[in-house]
Amino acid sequence: MAADDNTPPKPANHPADYVPPKVWTWNKESGGRFAAINRPIAGPTHEKELPIGKHPFQLYSLGTPNGVKVTVMFEELLAAGHAGAEYDAWLINIGAGDQFGSGFVEVNPNSKIPALMDRSGPTPIRIFESGAILIHLAEKFGAFLPTESAARAETLAWLMWLMGSAPYLGGGFGHFYAYAPFKIEYAIDRFAMEVKRQMDVLDRRLAESEYLGGAEYTIADMAVWPWYGLVAKGGAYESGEFLDVQSYKNVQRWTDQIAQRPAVKRGRIVNRAQGQPALLERHDASDIDKALAEAAAAKAAAQA
Repeated sequence: MAADDNTPPKPANHPADYVPPKVWTWNKESGGRFAAINRPIAGPTHEKELPIGKHPFQLYSLGTPNGVKVTVMFEELLAAGHAGAEYDAWLINIGAGDQFGSGFVEVNPNSKIPALMDRSGPTPIRIFESGAILIHLAEKFGAFLPTESAARAETLAWLMWLMGSAPYLGGGFGHFYAYAPFKIEYAIDRFAMEVKRQMDVLDRRLAESEYLGGAEYTIADMAVWPWYGLVAKGGAYESGEFLDVQSYKNVQRWTDQIAQRPAVKRGRIVNRAQGQPALLERHDASDIDKALAEAAAAKAAAQA
């Protein structure tokens, strides 16, 4: 490199220079936005008990797409008249490592949000993995999961599609496009291709069906919408133009339709730390009412 060339040197682990060792060892941070909390071992890093509120369900979460799935489900259940679905939603700050506290690890040994304690019966039940939480709640209340065999199978298939597909969107495309310490063309191309294929899968399904499971709104829609609805509106990793999201017309229709549901508007703000409206914790329906009212007042004042 010429002495007057101001091009920064490539990182030592740039693909052109990197040869994997025979045995991988963890001797440095991985780099990127989440380097400080990534580690190759499980288990707690510190002692911290979880708070317990007054309601039958105790949710420990954050307002990411995975967390929004569950708060939308709770709000949909409440809107449908299932008073037994009252819940406390406690904030888990994953940037600060709350998910590695001893109490959280007891509920979810995988140290990922969301995690739920069902205290509605004589013996508390822990449920982790967002898809498992949705199924547990749907079966407990007999709601948003069809009982007819074909419709149930279709709904569960799309729910499992999300659980298998979202890691390619978030941990794959999102990481390399937005969070990695340097851009790797191969990785971005590989995962962009997969995300666009997934969007096409959704678009084709939604061309033939109002909702993913069929004619009815189900837990499949609640699971997929927080991830792929975000992509459809360009809100995921600021990649809307890059992924040409407007070309998926049926996904756009479905995204807008779900976004207008009152329970979705309520559930999407719970455990949300940024943006407006936002609500760090939810312990009563009035908490959401207040947050929405304050956001509406602030918007009106800004437009005045």
